[in-house]
Amino acid sequence: MTLEARLAAARAGDARATARLLTIVENDEPEAAAILRATYPQAGRALVVGVTGPPGGGKSTLVSRLVTAYRTRQARVAVVAVDPSSPFTGGAILGDRIRMRDQFLDEGVFIRSMASRGASGGLARASGRVVGVLDALGHEVVLVETVGVGQEEVEVMRVAGTVCLVTVPGLGDDIQAIKAGVLEIADVLVVNKADKPGADEAARDLQMMLTLARPRAGAWRPPIVRTTATSGEGVAELVEAVAAHAAWSAESGDGLRRRREAARVEVETLLREALLRRLEGRVGRERLGDAVARVAERQIDPFAAVEELLGG
Repeated sequence: MTLEARLAAARAGDARATARLLTIVENDEPEAAAILRATYPQAGRALVVGVTGPPGGGKSTLVSRLVTAYRTRQARVAVVAVDPSSPFTGGAILGDRIRMRDQFLDEGVFIRSMASRGASGGLARASGRVVGVLDALGHEVVLVETVGVGQEEVEVMRVAGTVCLVTVPGLGDDIQAIKAGVLEIADVLVVNKADKPGADEAARDLQMMLTLARPRAGAWRPPIVRTTATSGEGVAELVEAVAAHAAWSAESGDGLRRRREAARVEVETLLREALLRRLEGRVGRERLGDAVARVAERQIDPFAAVEELLGG
């Protein structure tokens, strides 16, 4: 199947064609650049919602409920769920069929599990590109669930237009999240498992943190939404909060600022990769390997190795 035919099939809702396109992009296969060039002009239309937070917060169940909520509005929904990597295969340990079995047979829902492959920040390296392709293929809502490592999941703000930080009563992660800066990237704060003891205290603590933050004039003040994902309670309110932030983001220009920052990071990343490839081609693998070996044996230091390679 040609690339044009595969793209047409994916836009028509062919899940196998969509999965193949994403695999090419995720693995950076030879056709990846062509796919990204072909889809880039059509991207930027979807509502992209990031769901992040510490493990045990019920993120997967909440995402499943959000899928149902958006599907009742007849929206095509895609889910990008980033999982820990297998130490043996490098693939995602958790599977989309396990986490979203209620939606798996819905033709209006596409679910993609991605392995983090050791990337920090809670997302896989190719997550942003995968989200862009799903956006361009006509999915009106893309939900991005991070790996759940806890305190480093700030990369999601470069992918999602609205970030929901999910906490639960009793985990003791609220203060830790604030220390690591996760709270600062949240657009909506979610106290999940709100039927459990301690929910009031968790919401109150978050409210106190927001008060201490002293937001700038005109800045968005994250609402605190209580949900019980297992029953669906509070999910409608969460959808409304996401919509409110999306509207504010468009009106205030914050969405444009985020897109520019994400574009800058993407361009700089590609530039570094291109320059590194050129440099490796000029230096040669043998010289590079010899320099690495000498550094490992402490014959020279890394700075001297770089100066030697660049000078040579």
